[in-house]
Amino acid sequence: MQVELVSPEAVLFSGECSQVVTRTVDGDIAFLDNHAPFIGALDIGQTQLWATDGVISLAINGGFVEVSGNAVTILSDGAMAAQEVDPSEAESDLAIAEEALASDADDQDAANAKKWAETRLRVAATV
Repeated sequence: MQVELVSPEAVLFSGECSQVVTRTVDGDIAFLDNHAPFIGALDIGQTQLWATDGVISLAINGGFVEVSGNAVTILSDGAMAAQEVDPSEAESDLAIAEEALASDADDQDAANAKKWAETRLRVAATV
């Protein structure tokens, strides 16, 4: 199937894949060839693309996914390939978010920042 993964900064992937796994706000979902039409909101999480030259892991910071025909389009609010993640920056962001949550457990921005930092660290570990 044809897969396009686009963020505001760049086209991160465009090519053929045998499978796509991504995280929606309702949980993880996998797409294979000839999947039923689908539109969903993406959560902060890992996306994996089974491309012809191996599995590509990316950190996704929200957006939308659409499946139509034999094509998957992912429009992300922000995305990073595993090799682009700076683990020390992600660890620093994680510490800042955890500190903010320690003083206000209901701080949704800090919770999202923590989730984004954890996702980047998880994706970076796949390299």
